[in-house]
Amino acid sequence: MQIFVGLGNPGAKYAGNRHNIGFMALDRIAEEHGFGPWKARFQGQAAEGRLGGGKVLMLKPETFMNLSGQSVGEAMRFFKLEPGDVTVFHDELDLAPGKLKVKTGGGHAGHNGLRSIHAHLGPEYRRVRLGIGHPGRKELVAAYVLHDFAKADGDWLDDLLRGIADGAPDLADGDAGRFQNAVALRVNPPRSSGGQRPDAAPPPPDRAEEAARPAEPEPQDTRSALQKLADRFR
Repeated sequence: MQIFVGLGNPGAKYAGNRHNIGFMALDRIAEEHGFGPWKARFQGQAAEGRLGGGKVLMLKPETFMNLSGQSVGEAMRFFKLEPGDVTVFHDELDLAPGKLKVKTGGGHAGHNGLRSIHAHLGPEYRRVRLGIGHPGRKELVAAYVLHDFAKADGDWLDDLLRGIADGAPDLADGDAGRFQNAVALRVNPPRSSGGQRPDAAPPPPDRAEEAARPAEPEPQDTRSALQKLADRFR
């Protein structure tokens, strides 16, 4: 048994916020892998299903971000699990939008959700760090993470979430490398040897190049005057 935790804030007001990308990741995994309905449990919303070779509880704490550890700690104690059985999906300011990294242990880097989980579990749980980029100045961070993703973010965000759902069984089986490869295949699909995506249409003909090509010379008429006259009456 494992617990996959998504961090965010509850309610429609926050649903599209950058800070809620952890909730978004769990919603996509649950949808793509046929998890049971979300139910109120452990001070949050929980859904159960299977990923890879085992059972997984999806948990979205509804305690608000800075008290997330209460919900996660309650679920971990109920199932008699260890911190190593917990994986937390969260927004990461220090990664570019669309980037993803997996790590175990370490500090919370000021993230209030991780700070709370540290207090209840200690640091030895696994994290899936979901890049959202940085606004550039520290004083802008709070407004930035509590603001919805821009419309222009839609494509990379959807690719990232699809990749997370693709690779979730590998993550549950402990293969972080294959999980990250699955995400990379969605976010940065391979291109052909000519530098195009495999499904890309061929480039249109270069009209300027065609116009610049020298005209083919007309063949010379080497017939005699008598032959030309005879050919006219054939």
